Amino acid sequence: MPQAGGEGQTIFQQKCTACHTIGSGDLVGPDLEGVVARRDEDWLTRWITTPDQMLAENDPIATQLLQQYNNIPMPNLSLTQSQVAAVIAYLQSTDQGQSLPPVVAAPALPQGDPAAGKELFTGNRRFQSGGPPCMACHSVSGIGVLGGGVLGPDLTQVFSKYGGETGLGTFLSTMPLPTMNTVWGQRPLASQEQADLMAFLGQVAVSERSPEAILQLSALTIIGTAAVLALTHLIWRYRLAGVRRPLVGQRSRALTAQR
Repeated sequence: MPQAGGEGQTIFQQKCTACHTIGSGDLVGPDLEGVVARRDEDWLTRWITTPDQMLAENDPIATQLLQQYNNIPMPNLSLTQSQVAAVIAYLQSTDQGQSLPPVVAAPALPQGDPAAGKELFTGNRRFQSGGPPCMACHSVSGIGVLGGGVLGPDLTQVFSKYGGETGLGTFLSTMPLPTMNTVWGQRPLASQEQADLMAFLGQVAVSERSPEAILQLSALTIIGTAAVLALTHLIWRYRLAGVRRPLVGQRSRALTAQR
């Protein structure tokens, strides 16, 4: 059990601490102190392994947790069965008071600069590790009308959703989600970059999209749609003209021959 608990502790620190604590209160998700006593082990195993599937099946406990915690779904972390078992063993060991290696606290981040964070987000400043700019996949208010990419979720409310500096700071340092870890696992953010991004995302200016930005985006959408329709009309007009001319010519020659 201690060996499994030790492995589970490592996995927990890398994958779970962005959203959960053990005995320090709710974060993005629930405090997991006593969770092995509250939940059946089979349910807990399946929940850690395939939370997305359980939510799709409208599992009552999963649905209740989703509603209770800001409608932020438990992500599928792509853990193996042995890793899930190790995490559960670690959670059991914390409930039983077993002696485990102490949790190493993350070093405090330096003072963040929101302007520098915005530059990193938009790609006007490169990450030291060479990673792509955030807006390649994510959108956020405060960086112009379009606000960024659509491959990943909008990050406008991410600071409050992740419980402020504690949750978001842990997320930026560990990048626990499989998609993020694929991109950033081998090129982590520098501590100053983490602090700058967190300062930018925590600004009041990015806490919500302004009505002006929404109107501008709507106007651009209407203009873009009108431009596409006009271009389509012109293309078909010329294509039809190209087809019509030979037909008219053939008809004229036929009438001339009949005379």
